[in-house]
Amino acid sequence: MAAIVWKGFISFGLVSFPVRLFAAARPETVHFHMLHKKDRSRVKEVWYCSEENKPIDRSEIEKGYEVSKGEYVVVEEEELKKVAPATATTMDVLQFVDKDEVDPILFESSYYISTEDKTAKPYVLFMAALTETKQDAIAKVAMHNREHLVLIRPFNGGLVLHTLYYQDELHKANRGETPKAKYTAKELELAKSLVAQLAAPFKAAEFTDTYRESVERLIEQKRKGQKVTTVRQPAKAPVTDLMEALKRSLKSASAPARTKKTGAGKKAA
Repeated sequence: MAAIVWKGFISFGLVSFPVRLFAAARPETVHFHMLHKKDRSRVKEVWYCSEENKPIDRSEIEKGYEVSKGEYVVVEEEELKKVAPATATTMDVLQFVDKDEVDPILFESSYYISTEDKTAKPYVLFMAALTETKQDAIAKVAMHNREHLVLIRPFNGGLVLHTLYYQDELHKANRGETPKAKYTAKELELAKSLVAQLAAPFKAAEFTDTYRESVERLIEQKRKGQKVTTVRQPAKAPVTDLMEALKRSLKSASAPARTKKTGAGKKAA
């Protein structure tokens, strides 16, 4: 049974109804264990006290916030629960925004919102109101030791919630300046033709993680004592003739060998 991430209420005006959150997705990766090179035994994590110079048990650990070098304020779990905001149990809808108004760069994690049959009516009504008005709801919820700004929207006959980054969490300093360069009308037309050539409905099931598949194949081949299949990396060189590169890209994209499952469409050389 799926683990409940959060449970509480969604408050919409004077209407409130109980809901539960379930993780909508998680990254799937190949997990490796840490081994001792000498005998290939598992390496375990050890909690170590730097003052006494010895390992300690997890039960001997508490949380502390460093206020100055070597000075900590100790905080207990019960104290954290007592200062939790009201959003720890109730999501108050703060406002509504046009569908697709929030920039995807703010999206962090996604969750399915479910309810019980006996409280289905307000859930369905809320979903219908969002659908008919083409609006998404903005609310706040406290979970995982922080208060999240969230967006709630209809999705495939239900509701989904996306946690959002706050404005000050965006690393604007990492964004480079927009490069300045000139291009010809013909180059733009060719680029637009390439976009049109590769345009297609997005179907998530058509894409797979080829890196994960390669790692899994590596492990299986080593387990069976077979020769490891290596992946040849494509050679890339700076574009010297943009017009010619666009023409070749168009010609390549029109070929039937466009396979999404093994990566993506052909790119300009």
